[in-house]
Amino acid sequence: IVYLNEQTYLLRTFDIKYFNTKKNEYDALLKMKELDVKCSRPLDLGNIKNHQIGYMLLSYIEGNAAEEELPLYSEEEQYSIGLEAGRELSKMHQYKTPPLIPSYYVRKTAKHKFNMNEYYDTEVKVKDDHKIISFIEENIGLIKGRPDVFQHDDFHVGNIIVSNKKLSGIIDFNRIDWGDPVHEFMKTGFFSAAVSVPFSIGQVRGYYNHVEPDVNFWKLYSLYVAMCVFASVVWIRRTRPEETGQMIEKIYKVLDDHDYFEQIIPKWYENS
Repeated sequence: IVYLNEQTYLLRTFDIKYFNTKKNEYDALLKMKELDVKCSRPLDLGNIKNHQIGYMLLSYIEGNAAEEELPLYSEEEQYSIGLEAGRELSKMHQYKTPPLIPSYYVRKTAKHKFNMNEYYDTEVKVKDDHKIISFIEENIGLIKGRPDVFQHDDFHVGNIIVSNKKLSGIIDFNRIDWGDPVHEFMKTGFFSAAVSVPFSIGQVRGYYNHVEPDVNFWKLYSLYVAMCVFASVVWIRRTRPEETGQMIEKIYKVLDDHDYFEQIIPKWYENS
């Protein structure tokens, strides 16, 4: 955090070898500004070649992470913030995929195949994983022809800032990607619903302007959650193996929400 002329800014530094990746993030934030998304505004991007350091200067969003604040609020307040989050997410998705990249179906199935190969090689296994695998195989064709838009790709209560019981902004655009808009809700089931069901329901309804999503939404949502079960095992073993136990707990909670995908609408939504 940097203070200048009584203003607060966020200064991020990085290894200069990641400059192109950070430029993509910076350009995405410029687009978010154009779409009037509540998030940090990009102010400067540069490098100090003598020290092999790059930097990004952003406006600072005041407040605390929603995962800390929401449990302190009433259910109505949590729901209202969820509505706001859903509306902001819908703004983000107005940013369309650049031309000349493979279809989302091609990209997503290739990534899933890679994750499954990695999963089979790891010693950590999910109980009754054959049920999840069968569900994915039966429904993976649903991805064909899906819209392909900008993805925050880590949209959940840990990356949403709240202040005075209002949504202040979305942070951490360092994992941006392109894909199906429904895929963005997958982290809701894995992370947000455990913190606040009212917020999570509000996010869905805010995104769809208070219209209940149809059955196709829930089929796709469940498909992406199922695929994420294996991706999560692979990711946690590769990056934070000491947290494998916590991730497995999250996975079994999600599987219980769907009765191993016997039902496509999660219990946290359907029962509320």
